[in-house]
Amino acid sequence: MEIIVNGEARQVPDEYTAEQLLESLGLGGRRVAMELNQEILPRSNYPRCFSPGDRIEVVQAIGGG
Repeated sequence: MEIIVNGEARQVPDEYTAEQLLESLGLGGRRVAMELNQEILPRSNYPRCFSPGDRIEVVQAIGGG
């Protein structure tokens, strides 16, 4: 199926989850914020599967001082 990740089309298997997406982006275990179809996706919903055409934005938190 096709989803949109940070503005780019991406082919992923059916029943693909937010956890799998973060791992594929090299962001597993990091502090990130994820938006699904213009709504914040709580970490508790990361095991939820995406649907075809979903639009996902992923932003990594970066500390500084």
